[in-house]
Amino acid sequence: MRRHTRRIFNICYRFTGNSTEAEDLSQEVFLRVYRTLASYRSAYGGFATWMTSVTRNLLIDHYRRTKRDRITDSLDDKMAIVENKESAGRRPDQQALLGELSGQVQAALTRLSPELREAVILRDLQQLEYAEIRQVLEVPEGTVKSRINRGRIELARILQQMGVGPA
Repeated sequence: MRRHTRRIFNICYRFTGNSTEAEDLSQEVFLRVYRTLASYRSAYGGFATWMTSVTRNLLIDHYRRTKRDRITDSLDDKMAIVENKESAGRRPDQQALLGELSGQVQAALTRLSPELREAVILRDLQQLEYAEIRQVLEVPEGTVKSRINRGRIELARILQQMGVGPA
């Protein structure tokens, strides 16, 4: 489980945009995995793929439960908390720009529909193969590819509206 912790947290964080909420959801995922471990069948895919499916299902449940709450959220609550990693090769100004860009991308991700957001996160951020995403989302591979393509286009449009683009 330890080797999956960071990946599960990242999926939850990218979906919610809130690190505290992502931590709580990650814990819920591991509790659910522990409770349903007997239902895992290796014939249907790898353990990581199964865990991603469990995570996705929990995130969908969470999204449905909190839908009404999100409508009344204030703008202050929507500010993404960006996790910066220190790098010996980056100057402070470069680090600040990367942190700002990361926050803008996270804000744009939260504006995507859940279907497009999860497809983009699983492919571009978690780097899963199409077949793995198909198993996680339980949709045909063509639908996976379509959602990823539409999600990328929509994400680019949102980022452009936010004034984020190539220099």
